[in-house]
Amino acid sequence: MSERDGQQHGGQQRGGRPGDRTGGPRAGRPARDRQDGPRRSATGHERNRRAQAERSFSASAPGRRTRRADPARLAAFETLRAVSEEGAYGNLVLPRAIRAHRLDRRDAGFATELAYGALRWQGTWDAVLARCVDRPLADLDGAVLDALRLGVHQLLAMRVPDHAALDQTVGLVRAVIGAGPGGLVNAVLRKVAAKDLQEWLAELTEDVADDAARLGLRHAHPAWEVRALRQALVAHGRDAAELEALLEADNAAPVVNLVALPGVGDLAEALGTGAEPGTLVPGSALSSGGDLHRLASVREGGVRVQDAGSQLVARALLEAGHRPAEGERWLDLCAGPGGKAALLAAVAAGRGAHLTANEVAPHRAELVRQALRPVPAEAWTVRTGDGRTIAETLGGRPVEDAGWDRVLVDAPCTGLGALRRRPESRWRRTPRDLAELGPLQRGLLQAALDVTRPGGTVAYVTCSPHAAETLAVVQDVLAARDDAELVDALAPVRAAALPGALDGDRDPSRPWEGTAGPATVQLWPHVHGTDAMFLALLRKR
Repeated sequence: MSERDGQQHGGQQRGGRPGDRTGGPRAGRPARDRQDGPRRSATGHERNRRAQAERSFSASAPGRRTRRADPARLAAFETLRAVSEEGAYGNLVLPRAIRAHRLDRRDAGFATELAYGALRWQGTWDAVLARCVDRPLADLDGAVLDALRLGVHQLLAMRVPDHAALDQTVGLVRAVIGAGPGGLVNAVLRKVAAKDLQEWLAELTEDVADDAARLGLRHAHPAWEVRALRQALVAHGRDAAELEALLEADNAAPVVNLVALPGVGDLAEALGTGAEPGTLVPGSALSSGGDLHRLASVREGGVRVQDAGSQLVARALLEAGHRPAEGERWLDLCAGPGGKAALLAAVAAGRGAHLTANEVAPHRAELVRQALRPVPAEAWTVRTGDGRTIAETLGGRPVEDAGWDRVLVDAPCTGLGALRRRPESRWRRTPRDLAELGPLQRGLLQAALDVTRPGGTVAYVTCSPHAAETLAVVQDVLAARDDAELVDALAPVRAAALPGALDGDRDPSRPWEGTAGPATVQLWPHVHGTDAMFLALLRKR
């Protein structure tokens, strides 16, 4: 949903994908504490870990090991604690922790892989820990459990020598939690280290008959999400055989995407410090990593961090129908925290249009104002209120006079399309969320159509490919009214993208109801390298 546009940039690093087709994270991590050289099994496959006979641990007894917390591991630990205890988002917490501990680029990369990796693989690591702890995991102190997750991730998914993973994790526990739990952590992690990743995955899945549950353990997704993503692939016209590639893409460290606000920002500074031009959307770039706050263009707001898929669907609204004309009124109905609103407002400023950005939560409305401040003030207005009551702003005037020409409904959703950037969200969501969000999504789309001028366009967008949040919502709303129709979304998306970026297998369209009629658009991490953004365009008759 909308906060995904606020993708943070403190520690994200470009690099190899954390998953391979065997279901486990790949090595190739930042060089800190690593042992170099490939490790291969008897069949020639590279292993994540050394053979049991080659493993070694610290010769020191637990009581004589380090009692200090390594700053990079401490930043990762603090991130996990904020996620577990406060319901925080890791991509918002970790950059602050990296700056607070003054980590250099290499240590920031290590902390990023450790924190995000442990969050992504939490379900699988907990299954491993459940076989190594003599009590239910729920009975463990939360801080101890988070430390154990960090230890397991180092042992099974990073090229950290066993003795370093063990010693440093116990040291962190002794320094931050207390000396008592250090012995427990030491004993549990020794049991974990007795098997490598593939041995653990084989043990965890040997008696699992359900295919979705087995894939979930191998690729760190709840089984219900595996089923939902398989169904979503088929619903949007793709092959269910792509499922494992999609799950792997969800576990890959995402490249940080940048956008220069048209007429406001410039990518020259970012490109001059290692960023590369984007391959999907004009005016975008792929960051080389590190703390982007060091760039003046980012600090000043002219250049923003925003997923290329979010950029693309926002620009597609402006390509729908006629070219935007001077004096047009645009509306972002669910604007927080302001990523798409900033892009639309910048374009509006250059074309003589005006954007109203609506956000229901006051603190998020303030984030929208901050995002819009680099844009000339006459081009935008922020409203705080429930989007379903947006018709109140018409004040009884006819929609032809007081309505909007283009409306973006970036609806709150489960966020199943942004699991790369929100690694913890996969363990928070449940099928119940679909039932709870459905009425809200339909209500927002209905409200948007109510305030759209005749001939105007509404873009319904979600960061979820689930059919219950995408196709079903649009179908139900259209069935309930006779003043709106679906129009083709593919042509506007192609017009908004770079030439050739969506050719061949990258075509993201699905004909409505399997016909040759108007197409909706669904982007995919494993195909387009973006969040799984959905777009449907509706025209008010």
